[in-house]
Amino acid sequence: MKVRVKIFNPVEPGTSLEVEALVDTGAIYNVVGRDLLERLGVKPLEKTRFRVFGGVVEREVGVELIGRRRTAVVVFGETGDPVVLGVTALEALGLTSLGGF
Repeated sequence: MKVRVKIFNPVEPGTSLEVEALVDTGAIYNVVGRDLLERLGVKPLEKTRFRVFGGVVEREVGVELIGRRRTAVVVFGETGDPVVLGVTALEALGLTSLGGF
């Protein structure tokens, strides 16, 4: 399922981008392309190796969906990667299921 979400830099919450995101309840992490995060002024916090993503970093970024605004850890994807909302963002937003949207 795909949804429109706003992502923002928690340090500068007035700066946001509206993007289409793939909701993946099988994914633990959230993924946002490096190009989008750089446009928001989000910088990597640390480099962590993931089995699937090999050599990417994670950082808190804001997510807004259906009027709910929270922060969640995101993995810096490659430029052009789809935005993925995993379980951590859905839980932060208080959404365990998107049925009924």
